[in-house]
Amino acid sequence: MHALDTDPTRRSAGQYARATVRRLRMRTLVALGALAVATALLGRAFGLHDIRFLGSEVALLVSMFAITRYVLPLLERRDRGARGEEQVGALLDELPRANWEVIHDASLGRGNVDHILLGRAGVFTVETKSHPGPVRVGRVHGATLGQALAQRRLIERVTGVEVEPLIAYSRAWVDKPMARRKGVRVLPAGMLKAYLSKQPQKLTDGEVGQAHERLAQALLEEQERIARERRHLIG
Repeated sequence: MHALDTDPTRRSAGQYARATVRRLRMRTLVALGALAVATALLGRAFGLHDIRFLGSEVALLVSMFAITRYVLPLLERRDRGARGEEQVGALLDELPRANWEVIHDASLGRGNVDHILLGRAGVFTVETKSHPGPVRVGRVHGATLGQALAQRRLIERVTGVEVEPLIAYSRAWVDKPMARRKGVRVLPAGMLKAYLSKQPQKLTDGEVGQAHERLAQALLEEQERIARERRHLIG
């Protein structure tokens, strides 16, 4: 099996978000297709003026309206989020491999951390946001900051190392790039590499290796837990 399928530290950026988009799109198409087929069969079996056929036709029209009004915008937001994670991931993958370990789409049982960076300059989490902005750092929503801070606490517990949380906007203009709010640094994605490259050394190679080992073990345990739950459901 390919390493990306077995090693949770080698997932691709936006992997979970992209898979979610595909599943939602497929389920929408299947549901709409099934309703369309049922409508056609009712029309053939009972005639075009039968109440059952007319009711099915109404249900199909209502479903199409609901998909256009609610599902398609949701798909667009999810797709935009996946593209944002992929874009930021590509930028982070350009960091020198000798200096940085980059982990994408890290699942530890409490949602996904978009990106985790480990290097001599320390450990960083990166939460990607993809809306177009503009973004005023002083008005970043409390829930967004709370998400980044929760990720920091989680990775600190796992690695035993102090973590700096970053929020990177893949498309938005940020009024005060590099500014911090409530302990979270906010910046446009295009400035990530420059910011990280200027950070002073905080950890030894041994400390980086130990933090990476602890994180890899936690990710593997979570992957195995999910696999056990799936086997239990199937069995």
